Amino acid sequence: MNRRKRFLAACRGEAVDRPPVWIMRQAGRYLPEYLEFRKQYTFQEVYTSPANALEVAQQPLRRFDLDAAIVFSDILVIPEAMGQRVDYADGGPVLSPPLGQDVDPEKLPRPDCSTALGFAYEAIRVLREWCADDRAVLGFAGAPYSLAAYMVEGGGSRHQEAVKLLLFSDPPRAKALLDRIADVVADHLELQVQAGADAIQLFDTWAGALSPTAYEEFALPATRKVMDRLAPLGVPRILYINGSAGILDQAATAGADMLSVDWRMDMGEVVRRLGDTPLQGNLDPMELFGPPDRIRRRVREIHRAVGRPSGHVFNLGHGILPGTPIEGAAAFVDAVHELTE
Repeated sequence: MNRRKRFLAACRGEAVDRPPVWIMRQAGRYLPEYLEFRKQYTFQEVYTSPANALEVAQQPLRRFDLDAAIVFSDILVIPEAMGQRVDYADGGPVLSPPLGQDVDPEKLPRPDCSTALGFAYEAIRVLREWCADDRAVLGFAGAPYSLAAYMVEGGGSRHQEAVKLLLFSDPPRAKALLDRIADVVADHLELQVQAGADAIQLFDTWAGALSPTAYEEFALPATRKVMDRLAPLGVPRILYINGSAGILDQAATAGADMLSVDWRMDMGEVVRRLGDTPLQGNLDPMELFGPPDRIRRRVREIHRAVGRPSGHVFNLGHGILPGTPIEGAAAFVDAVHELTE
C-alpha cells in the first residue's frame, strides 16, 4: 500500500497496513533549511510564489517518510482576499482595519478566488505533480468562526472579547458574517480540490473557546455549510478544532469525514464518544522535545487507545513548535512506521 492510498483509506475508515502519519505545520519553523530559506524571502513571498511554496512543502518530505504533503499557505489569505490588510508581525498577524462591532456583512466582498488566490491553486498543482501518485496532497483553509475572530479582533486574541461581544450582542449580524465567510472558504477549498488536492482540512483554531451552546448556534452552521458545499467533490474532509473536548459531540455533526483532535483528551475516550468516526491526532507537540524512547512509548499508547485497525491518521494535537528537535520529529515518524496491523 503506497503512502497516498494509505492516507486516503484511513480517512475513509478503510483497512490499512499501518496508520499514516503527517505533521501539522510540517513545513516550517523547526526546520533549519526553512529558516535558512526564510532569510531570502518574507513569509508572504513564500506562500504567494508557487515555486517557493513547493520548495518549502518538499523540505520535510526530504527528511521524513510522511504519507501526506500539505500545500504551504496560510489561513489568512481569505481575509486578505476579502479586503483586509494582513501584516505578519513578530507578535502575530495584524489585520487592518479590524471589522469591529459595526461590520456590515453584505458589504464585505465575495472575491473571485480563482483570481485573488490563484497562487494557492498553482502551488497545489505543482505539488501534486511533484508528489505524483506516491503521496496524498492536502489543501486547507481556516474555518469561518476562526477567520471571523481574526477579522473582528484585528489579530489573535486569547479571550476573543470582540468577536464574542458581536456573537452575543447582535446574533443576526454575527451569523450573517459567518455565513459570508463560509461562502468564500468553500469557494477557496473547491478550487484547491480542482487543482489536485486529495483531501482538505478545515482549521478551527479558536472554536474551542466557545461553550457548547455558542458553538452549536454560531460556528457549527457555518462549518456545516462549508462541508456541505464540498460533499459532492468526494474528497475526505477533515475538521480540526483546538480545544475540542467541550464541543466534541457537536463537532461530530459538522459533516466532516474525519475529526482531528488536540492532546487534551485521551484517544480512547474520543473513540468511546464518537464510535467509528475516523480520527486524526493527538500527540502533544511538546512531547517531541522529550527523549526518543518516551516519544515511541507515547505513540504506542495512543495507538492502543484508538484500539482499531483503521480510521486513524497519526498527527500532533496542534502544529509542530519552533525549536522542536529534528530528532524528536524523526522519532515520532519512525515510531508510527513501526506499527503494523
